[in-house]
Amino acid sequence: MTSTPVIDVDRLNLSYGDFHAVKDLSFQVGKGELYALLGTNGAGKTSTLEIVEGHRRAGSGTVRVFGRDPRDRRAVRPRTGIMLQESGFSPDLTVRESVRLIGVLSRREDRVARLLDVVDLTHKAGTRVSQLSGGEKRRLDFATAVYGRPELIFLDEPTTGLDIRSRDALWDAVDRLRADGSTVVLTTHYLEEAQQRADRIGLMHRGTLHREGTVAELTRALPATIRFSLPAVAPTPPPPAARRPDGGFLVETFALQRELRALLDWADARAVELRGLEAGPTRLDDVFRSLDGA
Repeated sequence: MTSTPVIDVDRLNLSYGDFHAVKDLSFQVGKGELYALLGTNGAGKTSTLEIVEGHRRAGSGTVRVFGRDPRDRRAVRPRTGIMLQESGFSPDLTVRESVRLIGVLSRREDRVARLLDVVDLTHKAGTRVSQLSGGEKRRLDFATAVYGRPELIFLDEPTTGLDIRSRDALWDAVDRLRADGSTVVLTTHYLEEAQQRADRIGLMHRGTLHREGTVAELTRALPATIRFSLPAVAPTPPPPAARRPDGGFLVETFALQRELRALLDWADARAVELRGLEAGPTRLDDVFRSLDGA
């Protein structure tokens, strides 16, 4: 991360009446980084992003984007692209007109034809927004968010409703933008996307940033797992193997290689088949589930 962050959030607070939605939240996003802000339902993620994007005023604390107040639209908006969860386009405008309008509003320069080609909507250029499918609208959302190759791009559930081919094309476009220096803030319910794409991840829970770090740093905090089942006549394996409600067995360990070797040696010595054997490090979804017990 560079010494001057693109996004700098310091002790942010926001309340709705008596409900404290965001509590002393602090994080930074560096230039060229892909930062995934994830959270459980009601964690305060949406409220946080609305403040960072300049759509909502903070209760207290400091938020800076490019060193400026994000509500300074003249300074910040031309450098920022935002892909919201739902399209806000006029249903009567065509695809070409919608993209061109964003260029006027954002004061960035680009070629409409280039963007439509990027999102495979060239053949829909003259089609009204109201006649697009859900996936086509999401592709249009992305095209308008990246109009003019903005320095900072917010992607809110960018691949919802997209087929595999369209998802791959979208992420290829994001990779090219990042290669040119763009910074990306991602929110998604597809945790595998965050795990594969994000440089760092912030996990929000109950209004606070509960955990933050790389995928390796986040998953290292929880034990690796070994899962297997045994034939009905097999002896009971030794600890730390524990029987699960479904009748199988689970080993949780911070020494995966050692415990797996011991288990295989035990099974080999008794000629026992370890059925459905799975062993691996903690996944991001396991870390996410652990938030419910926090």
